[in-house]
Amino acid sequence: MIQEALVFLKDRLNSYLNSGQNPDEVKEDLVVFLDGEKMDPLTFKLGTVSILLINLEEEVTLRAPDLYQRPGPDGTRQKIQPDIRLNLYVLLVARFKQYGESLHQLSLIIRYFQNHRLFDQQSAPELSENIEQLVIELITLPFSEQNEVWSALRVTYQPSVLYKVKMVIFR
Repeated sequence: MIQEALVFLKDRLNSYLNSGQNPDEVKEDLVVFLDGEKMDPLTFKLGTVSILLINLEEEVTLRAPDLYQRPGPDGTRQKIQPDIRLNLYVLLVARFKQYGESLHQLSLIIRYFQNHRLFDQQSAPELSENIEQLVIELITLPFSEQNEVWSALRVTYQPSVLYKVKMVIFR
């Protein structure tokens, strides 16, 4: 489900970013995943926005009071394994020859997610049936934490934006 959520977001952003292009031109995706062979050291492809999962977090505030029991349709208690609700921290890194182009692409992405904060089956029929909804939230890290992220990635800072994608639920 994590892959399905990230592929969905990548495809949605590519559709939006390429919507102003000439439809006759065959355009490569602007939003891409990292090349698995270039992970150490990490390499961001020039002329693209790379999408990168940097953290997973379990959402514990919406847990049921009794994790291992749920009422059945007839009112009896059924023993179950609890749902795992995950928040994904997704970093979008713009790497273009012109610094201004990197900033322009990030601005378009921020504008898109400002207008599309919630994705569900009704608003996005192509969303996987395994995912009820995705809620997109902009995250602003303090400089010290931002430095830690880029140090952990072992690359120099690139223009980027961080989003929290809530709730991928494993049942």
